[in-house]
Amino acid sequence: MNLPHRPIRTALALIAACLAACAILAGAFPASWLKELAERKLSENFGRPVTIAGMSRDSAFSFTPVLGLNGVAIPQAAWAGPGRLASIDRLRVRIAILPMLIGRGSPELVSADGVMLDLVRDADRRVNWNSGGKQEPGASPTISFAGMESVKAQIRYRDALRKRSVELHVSIDPQHGLVASGPGTIDGNAVAVTVKGPAGAANAPWPFEASIVGAAIDMRAKGTMAGPLRTDDMSLDITARANDLKLLDRVIEAGLFHTQPIGLTASVRHRSDIWTIDGLKGKVGNSPFSARLSVDKSGVRTKLDGEIRFATLDFADLASDASRAANHALERAEGERLVPNTRLNIRKIDKTDGRIAFRIDRIASGGSSPLRSAQGVLTIDNRLLIAKPLTLRLSRGVVGGEIRVDQRQGQSEPTITLALDMRGSSIDALAGGSGEIDATVDGRIRLSGVGNTVREAVGKSDGIIGVSAHDGVLPAKLASLLGFDVGKGLLADKGKQATLRCAIARLEMRHGTGTAAPVLVDTSESQTHGTGTISFPDERISLTLTGAPKSDSVLRLPGSIHAGGTIRNPSVVIPPEVKSVGNVIKALGRAISDKRMPEATDADCTALNARVLSPRVD
Repeated sequence: MNLPHRPIRTALALIAACLAACAILAGAFPASWLKELAERKLSENFGRPVTIAGMSRDSAFSFTPVLGLNGVAIPQAAWAGPGRLASIDRLRVRIAILPMLIGRGSPELVSADGVMLDLVRDADRRVNWNSGGKQEPGASPTISFAGMESVKAQIRYRDALRKRSVELHVSIDPQHGLVASGPGTIDGNAVAVTVKGPAGAANAPWPFEASIVGAAIDMRAKGTMAGPLRTDDMSLDITARANDLKLLDRVIEAGLFHTQPIGLTASVRHRSDIWTIDGLKGKVGNSPFSARLSVDKSGVRTKLDGEIRFATLDFADLASDASRAANHALERAEGERLVPNTRLNIRKIDKTDGRIAFRIDRIASGGSSPLRSAQGVLTIDNRLLIAKPLTLRLSRGVVGGEIRVDQRQGQSEPTITLALDMRGSSIDALAGGSGEIDATVDGRIRLSGVGNTVREAVGKSDGIIGVSAHDGVLPAKLASLLGFDVGKGLLADKGKQATLRCAIARLEMRHGTGTAAPVLVDTSESQTHGTGTISFPDERISLTLTGAPKSDSVLRLPGSIHAGGTIRNPSVVIPPEVKSVGNVIKALGRAISDKRMPEATDADCTALNARVLSPRVD
C-alpha cells in the first residue's frame, strides 16, 4: 500500500542524505571542517539553501565514525507553500568510510530527534523532496533498524494528485521496532493510518502490518518484506472495503473508476518492478468477481497482463450513485436510447499497455434487455484500445466482432470504431414482444466516428447499419394493413397469421445520419417500402412508408404514411389526405368498379439479405 510507506521511506532517505555528501572526508578531518561542504552538497541536491547549525564526531580518527548534526534545515519548495521541507534538531549517523569509497556503503542511522518533514506532491506530479520536482522511480533504500537507538519524527504528507493526506508520528527503537500512526484523509474521507514492524536488520525478512481505517474505506495488509520498508521486495495479504472503487485507487494508483461499494481480498507479491496479484476475489455492488493481474513497471511504459471473471454482473454496479443519477437525468431529458452513453476516452492512459481477458457468466441487466453473457480480450498499446475477440450472447443469438478506441495522437476525443455482427437472434428476443411477430434476425454494424462516448461517436459516424429479419410470422391483419389494404385489415381473423418473408433495413451512415438504402417489409400478403433517414445520436426516425397488397384488395387506400419518433419510441402518422372521406370514397369506388391498382410481387429476399449484411459502403 503506497500511502503509509511512501512518507516513511522518504523521511529516512532524507535523513540519511544529510551526511552522504561528506562521508568520504570524514575519516580524519574534524566534522566542523565538513559543515560547509555538506551544506553545499545538500543545497545542490535539493536546489535550495540547506543550513546546518553544527557538526561533530564521536572520535578523532575512525573509519566508521558517528557524525552528529544539529539544527538541519531544508527550505520548502516555493510552489509547495511556506515553511520547511525538513528540519532536524539532532541527528547521529554512522558512516563506513572504506565501503563508501568503492560505492558499496551507505550511512547508517543511529538516532534522530525533533524531525519534522512536510512532503508534497501537487496535481502536476511535482514532488518537493528532490531538485527536479518529479518523482523518480527506483528501489527502496536499504535500511537497518538493528543499530538504531531512537528515532522520533513527525511527517506530514499531502498529495493533490491522488487527493490524500496523512500526518504520522513515527518512532523507531530496538524494543518496539517501527510504530507509525496518525490521522489522514482520502478524497475528503477521514482515516486512521498505522504501520508496525519489529526491529530488524537491513537484509533480514521483516514482518509488518499496515492499515488505513475509516468509515468510507478500510484497507489492511499483513506480510513480509526483504528488509525494513523494502517495498520493492515483499509479499502480503490484503483485505479491503470501500464505498467506491475509486477510493481504493487513491491508495493503489491503478487508474480505476467510480463504482458501487466494493470489498475484496488478494495476495500480492512485489519483486523489483513487477507486481503480481493472485487470488483476487470480491464483490462490487451485488456483482461477485475473481481476478488475477501482473503489473510490470520495469520499462518506460507499464505493462499489464491479467483476467477477470464475473459470476454475475449488473452493469449499474460499475457506476457510482452520482453517475447513476446523471444517467437517469440524461434519460429523462433525452428519452430512452438504444445506443449506450458509455464513456471510452482513454487519453489519460498514456503510459500503460497490456492485455486483460474478461468473462461475464451472467448479465443481470434487468428490464427487457436480451443480453445474457459476454467474454473477450481487451488490449491496449499506446492509447489504442481494442476489444477483440468480443462475444455477446443474447437470449437468442450472438453478437461478435471488435471495438476500437484510438487516441494514439493524444487528441481530446478518440475515434471509436464498431465492427459487430449479429447472428441468429429474433424479433421477439430483441424487442421483448409477445411472440405475435417473430423472425430470425441478423445484423451488421460498421461505423467509425469521433466522440467521448459510444453515443457521441455514432452521432458523428460514417459507415453502414444493416438488419435483416427473415423466415418469420406476423398477424395477417397487420400484414394486410402494411399493404394499405384496410378492408382485409379490418376483416381478417384475429388469430390468422401471415408469413414474414423478410424485413430489410440498411442505413448508409454519413456524419451520424443514416439514409434508408433500402427499407422493405415483404410478407405473404403485402409489401412495404420505406424512404428517408434515421439520425443519431437522438435516434430520430423520419421515414415515408408506401405499401401494396399481393392479391385482390377489399379496400385499398392510396397514399403514404410517415414513421417518426425515435427507435425506442416510434410513432406512425397517417396524413389527413390518406384517411380523408374523399380517399375512402375513391377506394370504395375502385373496389366496386373493379379498377385495380398495381399489386406487389415477392421480393428477392435472398439477394436483399446479402446486400444488407454486406460490409461494403456504396
